[in-house]
Amino acid sequence: MGVLTHDVFFAKLTELFIGRRAKDHGAISLTQKRYTHGQALPPPSPENPFPELHLDSPVPLLIRATNGKGGEKKAKKVKLSTLVEPADLEAFYSRYAEVCKTGMAALKPRDRTKRKAKAKKKKVGGIAQVV
Repeated sequence: MGVLTHDVFFAKLTELFIGRRAKDHGAISLTQKRYTHGQALPPPSPENPFPELHLDSPVPLLIRATNGKGGEKKAKKVKLSTLVEPADLEAFYSRYAEVCKTGMAALKPRDRTKRKAKAKKKKVGGIAQVV
């Protein structure tokens, strides 16, 4: 899937959160990075063999969302991405935060009782109890 418009990205991200709400486990990964595709890197020199890209103007951000690992038995992996121009960042982030807050509020917290019981069992077995 290519780069989506902001409206389509938010609609599909909302659907992704709703889909995770119905299941008892799963992950949604949200990532952001600078979009420097097509920018020319300075050539390497003996003094600086790994030159960095220094930009004079702000660059767009690439925002991605995925639903974790996809497998044969699991649902198909969903990959969403959108490109945000520097001028649109404030409006985008306000809507992005709203969608993420409402989506994450309905997710169930992880059940860690098994992990706690296992840790307690190790502690009791490995260290002498003081009464």
